[in-house]
Amino acid sequence: MEKENIIVVGIPILYNILEENKDILSFNIKNCSGTDDFLKSFNEDKSKNASCLIVTDISNKNFFLQTNKKNFNNIFFLYQKKVNIDDEEYNLIKYPIDFKIFIEKVNIQLIKNKYSSQSKILINNYTLDLNSKIISKDKKILKLTEREMEIIIFLNENKNPQKINDLQSKVWGYSSQLETHTVETHVYRLRKKINDKFNDNKFLLSTDKGYLIK
Repeated sequence: MEKENIIVVGIPILYNILEENKDILSFNIKNCSGTDDFLKSFNEDKSKNASCLIVTDISNKNFFLQTNKKNFNNIFFLYQKKVNIDDEEYNLIKYPIDFKIFIEKVNIQLIKNKYSSQSKILINNYTLDLNSKIISKDKKILKLTEREMEIIIFLNENKNPQKINDLQSKVWGYSSQLETHTVETHVYRLRKKINDKFNDNKFLLSTDKGYLIK
């Protein structure tokens, strides 16, 4: 599966940190020195960059607001001081930020981007509502956490059993800095919630080969 593209615009320190850790990341990283460099790079390869996630400094806000937003699935604006932006299409991240938390935020957005044109996903006899983070069946509804929703989406996309390190890499966004117990705990709690609400212990299976949604 081809990796998604992350373009860092005008934040060399962040790019250098990501580049140093690229072997454990689930996405490709590209650096642009500023908005002019970004525009040139984007126009040179629109096919690859059209679905990219852009990470830039809040000082570049006006440039990206004026750029055709339909070309981008999302933009992360990093800021140090309090800002006043009402546009919900843009994600704001205060920095400095913990590297692990930043990678998780990026990976969450990449998963959401795959379903940007959908608000609901049908999974067997269940309906997963991406906006309200609710899974429902036969008029019963269950509220999910952001992480639980991502686990379901990932397992639904991959019909073969997925091992813990697959979840680490694709859902959490990296693999070497996360204890396997964290993944196991999240999946265990999710399976229990679904079984308690829907009396269904076969929706999310735990097999010798990994976790699976049939």
